[in-house]
Amino acid sequence: MSSETAASRRGVLLVISSPSGAGKTSLSRRLIADHPELALSVSATTRAPRPGELDGREYHFVDVAAFQKLVNEDAFLEWAEVHEHRYGTPRAPIMQALSVGRDVLFDIDWQGAAAIASRASADTVRVFILPPSMKALAERLHSRAQDAEDVIARRLGRAKGEIAKWADYDYVIVNDDFERAYFELHAIYRAERLRRVRNPWIEVVVAQLMNEEP
Repeated sequence: MSSETAASRRGVLLVISSPSGAGKTSLSRRLIADHPELALSVSATTRAPRPGELDGREYHFVDVAAFQKLVNEDAFLEWAEVHEHRYGTPRAPIMQALSVGRDVLFDIDWQGAAAIASRASADTVRVFILPPSMKALAERLHSRAQDAEDVIARRLGRAKGEIAKWADYDYVIVNDDFERAYFELHAIYRAERLRRVRNPWIEVVVAQLMNEEP
């Protein structure tokens, strides 16, 4: 028997962080597009939608009062204030996904990554994406034309503080070439899916082999 139907597998929480502009969102979208078994965690946020963003796809866009109500109800696996806005991960759908063997990807900052790891350490894998240089980071933020100049300046001002958290992560990828960075992220994800502790169905296979005659 070689399939996961022998028993349920445990899902993995793949957490990807980086300073704004280093490429975590592009890498995350590519990974999800290539792996139907991997779903993106859709966070709630109090910030306004950017051009092209849809409620329920990139984020659940809520006002401050609604967000605070969810905080009071302990409905978030984690939440934090980032760049003057609040972001939070709904707890219930994440835990349900884990229990049925679904993998979930998080495109979040270091604060959220730390909170998820503290609450679900055995299930969490953290990957940090570094830019090749601060100059490249600034160029990427300007070229995507999504934020005003003052917002870009604040993001760049906070980038080194975010980069300083790199050692808290299980893996670190320098995104100086997108295809190479994606290959490395893909390899990390596939390897983590194969960890013994996430595949209890293997015990059934081993038991059968031990009871078989050659």
